[in-house]
Amino acid sequence: MSTVRLGINPLTWTNDDLPSLGGDTPLEVCLEEGREAGFSGFELGHKFPRMPEALSRVLGRYDLSLVSGWYSSRLLERSPEEEIAAVEEHLQLLKACGAKAMVFCEVSHCIHGDQGTQLSRRPLLSDTDWQRLTEGLDVVGDYLKEQGVHMAYHHHLGTVVESQADVERLMENTRDSVGLLLDLGHLVGAGGDPLAIARRYASRVKHVHCKDVRFPVLDELRNRDKSFLDGVLDGLFTVPGDGDIDFLPTLTQLRESGYQGWLVVEAEQDPKVAHPLTYARLGYRNLRALAEQAGFTITE
Repeated sequence: MSTVRLGINPLTWTNDDLPSLGGDTPLEVCLEEGREAGFSGFELGHKFPRMPEALSRVLGRYDLSLVSGWYSSRLLERSPEEEIAAVEEHLQLLKACGAKAMVFCEVSHCIHGDQGTQLSRRPLLSDTDWQRLTEGLDVVGDYLKEQGVHMAYHHHLGTVVESQADVERLMENTRDSVGLLLDLGHLVGAGGDPLAIARRYASRVKHVHCKDVRFPVLDELRNRDKSFLDGVLDGLFTVPGDGDIDFLPTLTQLRESGYQGWLVVEAEQDPKVAHPLTYARLGYRNLRALAEQAGFTITE
């Protein structure tokens, strides 16, 4: 029996890449409304405390678990040993608060946080850079696994690992300690097929982000050569079931492959346009229905 828990990312309320979105929303509002919507866990955002005791206390106040937390890697700029030293504090926070996977993304040369740079200008790696990245990921992935927290590599629009070909190259050239965060919205946004990736790398999928995409906005972004953040402001992303992605085949494949862990609603939107509690409730209701239709058992 494949069991999953349903979590949410605070991007529904307050944005890390564009802090002006939801900048005045207190963390307590995010947590209270996320719990009210039905979610049992949260990923980290920039408003969360970073000391284990304080983080556990604030999450516990709302009967929430820590799902995971984003880590910005720079393996193209520093050695694996330097990266391990840099990740240590974040690793210990996740461990102490019970998270089993780390959202891990190489951000060297990334442009997703720069509203003035078109998504078409995202960084591309040379063969030498690919070798450096994959070898470094192996070292860090092995270390994280030894510590009991699995790396979940986040392919992401505007970064060095964006397309389906990028994901495949990453997976084919790294060890099993380098797990995958399958983000349906980012992969579809890059022209990829989440079902194909789920089939091919089922055993490597350690975390899942359920982000929907509005295809007309995606077409506009590509046709008008806009930036990632322009796409966010235009309404590119939304919660599962409110856009154009068919989640069911991929979720069914994950269930058949024995995936267990978190399914996380992550939808960067302008909270003044997309009322956070309304969309959190919609995301929970739709994702729960999709997960149950796929055959998952939902647990708290």
